Amino acid sequence: MGQFMFATGIENSYPTILLPNGSTKRVDEMEKCRHYQCWEEDFQLVKEMGIEFLRFGPPYFKTHLGPGKYDWEFSDKTFRKLKELGIKPIADLCHFGVPDWIGNFQNKEWPALFAEYCRAFAQRYKWVRFITPINEIYIAAMFSARFGWWNERLSSDRSFVTALHNLCKANVLAMHAILDVNPKAIFVLSEASEFNHPRNPSCSATAYIYNQRRFLSSDLTYGQPVTFEMYEYLMDNGMTREEYHWFCNNHRKEHCVMGTDYYETNEHIVNNDGSVTGSGEIFGYYVIAHQYFDRYHLPIMHTETNLPDVERAPTWIRKEWANVHRLREDGVPMLGFTYYSLTDQVDWDTALVQDNGNVNPLGLYDLDRKIRPAGETYREIIKEWAHILPTKSHSLYLNC
Repeated sequence: MGQFMFATGIENSYPTILLPNGSTKRVDEMEKCRHYQCWEEDFQLVKEMGIEFLRFGPPYFKTHLGPGKYDWEFSDKTFRKLKELGIKPIADLCHFGVPDWIGNFQNKEWPALFAEYCRAFAQRYKWVRFITPINEIYIAAMFSARFGWWNERLSSDRSFVTALHNLCKANVLAMHAILDVNPKAIFVLSEASEFNHPRNPSCSATAYIYNQRRFLSSDLTYGQPVTFEMYEYLMDNGMTREEYHWFCNNHRKEHCVMGTDYYETNEHIVNNDGSVTGSGEIFGYYVIAHQYFDRYHLPIMHTETNLPDVERAPTWIRKEWANVHRLREDGVPMLGFTYYSLTDQVDWDTALVQDNGNVNPLGLYDLDRKIRPAGETYREIIKEWAHILPTKSHSLYLNC
């Protein structure tokens, strides 16, 4: 494989939320966006767009039925079609939720069970080389166990550290399990790239801590030593020294591409009371991606971006692409770019917390599968740039 990885994705979030009547509900974005009914058409749209890489995965909560029990019916049909079309999947195996029988991200038994699932996936689809075991670990842990929005809906530092620990351990165990089956697997680890700006000098210390905390999921996954402040934070909130050192000794960083997701909501203002509010784009992708690269020194892929504004989205795509291209020209090993997702999404205006049925115009196509201006722009970028952007030689791509 030598080409630059232009990609899109099928939005497949599936956390559980609390409804106003006190009951819980699974939010299944593939159902809300009608992908289960339109998957063949959706894949054809990817092909027509000229996109060769697709972030896509089976609905984990429907596929992993119990220990050693799996339902691969939908996966078999969809992955077979992707192979026929010559679309390379970046297999997304856990996207913000777990099966009901697991419970939530507080379950310490889950990491080993998830690794078994990933091993079974790798054995069944040995031709799939690019894999995201767990999508946006930091966001999954924050929204589920610190903000109290999804899944366990807890709001404490201890519950956040527990979720973070379990998610990162599951991620690393999954990589080991997959590599046992497919030694050439490459892990595209999609994670939010964020920054916190202090509102005034009195907020600087808090912003400093938040800017260390944003790295925790990647630090643990990549076996990167955390700062003293973050080590104390982890120890004070339930992680043991042995659990921390396990990550230092078991990472598979050499098989990883650092996926960086960036939206205009990824930068925040830290207020006097420690709360954060959106700042809009201040630094932008170039500066923040460079911060992550300087920390981990891994090849990078821009794995998510969009803008919920039909008129402004084309300009946003060109700006994000300009950032990616500039990073590459400045020596950062940029392997790919992703506009996410293929179609519009539903209820992300409330971070999926409310089940309102609001269509968010975030896609290359609307939910009637009609192309949006964003799609026209992305197709043009791919057509104009794909043939002159071979990926620079890197050890991950030898012997493909």
